[in-house]
Amino acid sequence: MAAKKIKVIGGGLAGPEAALQAARFGCQVDLYEMRPTRSTEAHQTSDFAELVCSNSLKSESENTPPWLLKQEMRRAGSVLLTEADASAVPAGHALAVDRVEFSRRVADRIAAEPRITVHREEVTTLDENDPDTITILASGPLTSPALAAELQRLTGADQLAFYDSISPIVDATTIDMDKVYFAARWDKGTADYINCPFTKEEYDRFLDALTTAEAVPAKEWEQIPTASQKRHPERSGETTESKDPEGADIINAVGRLSTSTATLLHESGKLQYFEGCLPIEETARRGRDTLRFGPMKPAGLTNPKTGKWPYAVVQLRQENLRADSYNLVGFQNHLKFGEQARVLRLIPGLENATFLRYGQIHRNSYINAPALLTETLQLKAHPSIMIAGQLSGVEGYTESIASGMLAGRYAAAIAQGITPTPAPRGSANGSLTHYITHAESKRFQPANITFDLLLPLEPELRKKMRDKKERHKLQCDRALEAWAAWLNGVEQNSVHVESAAILSSNTP
Repeated sequence: MAAKKIKVIGGGLAGPEAALQAARFGCQVDLYEMRPTRSTEAHQTSDFAELVCSNSLKSESENTPPWLLKQEMRRAGSVLLTEADASAVPAGHALAVDRVEFSRRVADRIAAEPRITVHREEVTTLDENDPDTITILASGPLTSPALAAELQRLTGADQLAFYDSISPIVDATTIDMDKVYFAARWDKGTADYINCPFTKEEYDRFLDALTTAEAVPAKEWEQIPTASQKRHPERSGETTESKDPEGADIINAVGRLSTSTATLLHESGKLQYFEGCLPIEETARRGRDTLRFGPMKPAGLTNPKTGKWPYAVVQLRQENLRADSYNLVGFQNHLKFGEQARVLRLIPGLENATFLRYGQIHRNSYINAPALLTETLQLKAHPSIMIAGQLSGVEGYTESIASGMLAGRYAAAIAQGITPTPAPRGSANGSLTHYITHAESKRFQPANITFDLLLPLEPELRKKMRDKKERHKLQCDRALEAWAAWLNGVEQNSVHVESAAILSSNTP
């Protein structure tokens, strides 16, 4: 029996990874990306694997959750992570990439794969009854309205959304290097971050300007009615926390694992923000010291000129291999561009800065995975349709690539008549998938990989191991062991299938 064809929708992070994985396992893949035919509110190019918000794929510190997830992905042969490693820029103990180089390398890998056919067109329909095709929907948080409507049709639910943000980028040649210094927090990794130190007076002046700056009015595409507004559209000014079961089965709004539901009302447009990517001005309004204990925390960043920590600090992270641009870490915002120029130039060292990109805000959508998805990322009601990437409820670049990696492997198995084995619960990949498919559906929120998601140690063992680092190391060791065992079984299975296919093709 001939293998089914695989259709991948989305050229961001999860889609290309899924396509490359499925092709690697011998499947024919059609990869669809609507850009440049139709762009989104946040993308600036039509490139594959464009990193919109940041250029960081998180920590490389050993025995941390992001490190563990990436270690598993490397051992499984994640193509995009391989290219991220190859296009890395200095970022202390984090993996950050040259965005342009990363996208170029991913495009080259896709172009070099004869089993992948690229289609630059918008997909507006999903055929759940096509017996010859497995579809991976990895269209991301800015899925087009037509495709979102199709997803609504398949899941029978209303669409909600939360919001994500983009940090500004500054021209490196316009930074006053006499006022800043290079350092990594607590001297972990190399001193790759530029640190802009504040005195108390400078911080107070900056904070006053930030909290009173004029925001961008909410655009029509950002206006998402709450459950109450859907029932009573005449209450145009009302915004409530979304708990309506009518909207619980496709797209949920705002929030993050280990935080309370975050429905934050923006004064100009009553927007709902994702807690993990809160605009800097919203964080500042929570209290005068909130930034000093958050994105402007000075702890561990000793200024070599004074021998002390500054009162507050803004960190700049290298954007590309040429080191000619830096992004302001944690400074995503929703202010007017003119206001951003005025406020950001109050940062010591950036008084005469040229900004190559200002902060922005954009809609971000995701399905209620616990109600809809199996552990192999298939829709429960329509198994030939799979969901991967941020649309599935994982949050973060690395997590999205990991999701695409698994979806591509699962789709390849299904296409070849094999029932896929889910990633083991004990691994980081398996724990992340377990969370999005087993969390309480009425309170489901997107998740990054954290220790909270991994299998906990036995209570007695926890009591004996008082050192948190030792406990975390053991969790990571166990996860890698479970991952290795799973990989070994999957690889053996794929070899048997490939051999059977060759024999079948040679049979007269």
